[in-house]
Amino acid sequence: MLLSLAATAAAVVVTMALTFAVALRVGKHAVIDVTWGLGFVVVAVVSLAVTGTSPVALLAVAMVALWGLRLAGHIFLRSRGHGEDPRYEALLSRAPGSRNAYALQRVYLPQAVILWFVSWPAQAAVTGDEDPTALTWVGVAVFLVGLFFETVGDWQLQRFRDDPSNKGKVLDTGLWRYTRHPNYFGDATAWWGIWLVAAAAGGWWTVLSPVVMTWFLAKGTGAALLEKDIHERRPEYVDYVRRTSGFVPLPPKKS
Repeated sequence: MLLSLAATAAAVVVTMALTFAVALRVGKHAVIDVTWGLGFVVVAVVSLAVTGTSPVALLAVAMVALWGLRLAGHIFLRSRGHGEDPRYEALLSRAPGSRNAYALQRVYLPQAVILWFVSWPAQAAVTGDEDPTALTWVGVAVFLVGLFFETVGDWQLQRFRDDPSNKGKVLDTGLWRYTRHPNYFGDATAWWGIWLVAAAAGGWWTVLSPVVMTWFLAKGTGAALLEKDIHERRPEYVDYVRRTSGFVPLPPKKS
């Protein structure tokens, strides 16, 4: 496991360096959002390369690849043709000197550390040589539930945004009727599934990784940041918040 951690740390550094070079070339640091999903795939593949294969290892790599490639593809298509993400533009506007140096410090370094830390369950699953157990398949089931929520949630949101008549409105149908962030909930759930697979292989000690992932999605840079000023752009969102669960899917309350 120590060899895997060292190798994947180096792989994350190289991946972020390449992403930074691409960002300078295209003129926007939002490309790192695409790298976020791809970075986990890189970590899983490198971990597999340095530790050998087992049925659980191959299963874990397949799960991470399915999650990471879907997310990267979705973000790439969503951001194609657009300029810098407003979040990064707001952050970089506060740079005391070089915007690019500030981006390295405030965007690339934190995301590299978080990516590497959150990937620990995947690495633990890959380095284990145990055969699949009942807990392994419970983890796969939880992962698939999460993948369903984020895939369908993203698809419903994109279809809603593509309809010009929905401008300024709030999506409150489909999965969005039960949670204000089905995509973020699905993201967190998928990683809890990967952690269960790791726990079945002896990697229970990596539990803080999905905890950190869930916190960022629910309270950190995910749902909380997105909702910070959304009511100013969509007045209907205030009532949507009153009746709809913020993260875990629940039956909606009456307005």
